[in-house]
Amino acid sequence: MEVFREFTFEAAHRLPNVPDGHKCARLHGHSYRVQVHVQGEVDPAAGWVMDFSEIKKAFQPLRDQLDHYYLNEVPGLENPTSEVLARWIWDRLIGQLPLSAVMVRETCTSGCVYRGEQ
Repeated sequence: MEVFREFTFEAAHRLPNVPDGHKCARLHGHSYRVQVHVQGEVDPAAGWVMDFSEIKKAFQPLRDQLDHYYLNEVPGLENPTSEVLARWIWDRLIGQLPLSAVMVRETCTSGCVYRGEQ
C-alpha cells in the first residue's frame, strides 16, 4: 500500500546552468507543492500504513529550510531544479520514512517524481 501527504511552500530561485537568455535564469518564485509518498503493509490493528502526522513531522524541518527562502542559498540546492529539489528532499527523508516517491510541482502543470536510485 502507498500513502502520501502533500505540503506547500513558497520560495524564490534562479537556474544558473540554463542557456543564455533563458527566462529561468532570472530570479523568480514558485508556490511549490510536494508530495511525500511512503509504502508498507497496512497494520491490521491500526488500519493504516503510517500515521500522516509522522510524515508531517519528518518533513517539517525541511519545509522550515525552504519556505520563503532563496533556494540557491540552501546547501545542496545551488542549481534548484525540480529534479534536484526532489532528490534533496528524498536524501533527507529516506532514513526516517519508508519512502516510495517524492513529487515536486513548481507550477500547476510542471513537476517531477523521484523514486530513488534504481
